[in-house]
Amino acid sequence: MLFYKIGELFEHIAVERSRRSITQLLDIRPEYANLQLETGKTKRVSPAEVKIADMIVVKPGERVPLDGIVVSGEAYLDTAALTGESEPRLSKKDTAILSGSIVQNSILVIKVTKEYGESTVAKILELVENASQQKAPTEKFITKFSQVYTPIVVGLALLLALVPPFLLGQPFETWFYRALVFLVISCPCALVISIPLGFFGGIGAASKQGVLVKGSNYLELLTKIKTLVFDKTGTLTLGQFVVAKVYPSANTTEAEVIKLAALAEQHSPHPIARSIVEYYPGNLTGNEVSEVKEVIGAGVKASYQGKELLVGKAKLLQQEKIKLSQSIPETPGSLVYVAYDGKYLGCLVIEDALKPSSQATIAQLKARQIKPVMLTGDRQQSARLVADKLGITEVKAELLPQDKLEYVQKLQQTTSGKVGFVGDGLNDTPVLTSADVGIAMGALGSDAAIEAADVVLMTDDPAAILSVLKVSQKTKQIVWQNICLALGIKLIFLILGAFGDVSMWEAVFADVGVTLLAVLNTLRIFYRQK
Repeated sequence: MLFYKIGELFEHIAVERSRRSITQLLDIRPEYANLQLETGKTKRVSPAEVKIADMIVVKPGERVPLDGIVVSGEAYLDTAALTGESEPRLSKKDTAILSGSIVQNSILVIKVTKEYGESTVAKILELVENASQQKAPTEKFITKFSQVYTPIVVGLALLLALVPPFLLGQPFETWFYRALVFLVISCPCALVISIPLGFFGGIGAASKQGVLVKGSNYLELLTKIKTLVFDKTGTLTLGQFVVAKVYPSANTTEAEVIKLAALAEQHSPHPIARSIVEYYPGNLTGNEVSEVKEVIGAGVKASYQGKELLVGKAKLLQQEKIKLSQSIPETPGSLVYVAYDGKYLGCLVIEDALKPSSQATIAQLKARQIKPVMLTGDRQQSARLVADKLGITEVKAELLPQDKLEYVQKLQQTTSGKVGFVGDGLNDTPVLTSADVGIAMGALGSDAAIEAADVVLMTDDPAAILSVLKVSQKTKQIVWQNICLALGIKLIFLILGAFGDVSMWEAVFADVGVTLLAVLNTLRIFYRQK
């Protein structure tokens, strides 16, 4: 029991350190709204005070407090907290806008269409709270077993001590001693310690693989997963833009296309622009181009050596009557076209690159008979191409948090086995809490996602999922080996003890000795990961 208490104490400390209040870290909750008054001035108020049809002003860097429609202004919005999409989205007049988005580069005036209690932010918070309440911890085997085992062995010991002396006239001292031996043998120390210590050892072994498991019940549930649902951005992909490929036109070099694109984009704060500048190997002086003008939602116009330089989407070149004289292969990335002096020069493919281990991880999950599914807030074409590259056949795109939650709950009802979810963003928090096992990326993932998850991959490497699955399976094997070992040896000694063939020291071995064997067997979790 002392061993058990020590193991239980350390398990409690490990779990409690990693479990904090989710609500303290849900920083999508807006603290204020800039309410526009009839005088034209703004007043900072609580979002709950704003009514439908009120006008609010959102400045660069601020979070949109309520759902609404843009009345004036154009700006890029960071919607990663809601959709997980890494590329900012352009919002302009008459565009519907969701609370929780962050305005990046310009002031927006928004007409409120939903009260705070019905807004997207409030719904996410409600989903997290409800999903947390729905998940109950797995009842421990030892609790069920002890409810039956303890009264039976105590009753048998009483019968052993009283029936032979009073009904058969046997010596009371002899049968009383046998009853004590019987009780010592039946003491469930090995059983009591083998389960919590086994799972605690499994948690320790997982931590050596860079995975934090927040409780023994989650380690056990990992062995029952048959469907594993993945978010895309930041989970299977790096979550940051890189130049994946350059397609120069027939009479242009790759180096020239990259240089001109970097010159035009060097002052833009857009993530795609930054990826192009970082990809350019040379130095940019900053004064080589002039008359730089950003065309919102299309790209950049500039003057280079007295001639017009265009860098951006296809529609920017089309507006200037420049024909795209090149066929670009279908790609999951964004395309940035370059034109100079009225001529098309080439195209850059900007991708949110796959993590190095993503393909191998999906392949090995399939080999373990675990079905991979991908749910993402990203666009359909991008999601489909990434899924095809990874070999994932079931994929749903352009989903909001509530859509992901609904889909995972549907999977839980219609598929056999447990359903796990792997994500990294704040938008994944409701699904992480509702899935049978929520797995979060720990290094770059949001604080709320990490706190809501049951398992945290501290390295952000999908391959760590395979490691923790192996640990969980080995832990389950060793725990049941300990249970069978303890019950088997105790059953033999109980029968022998009842007939007087076991002395007290042998009874102590059957109790403490088996406990030590269970402890030694548990240590194998750290050394045998196949």
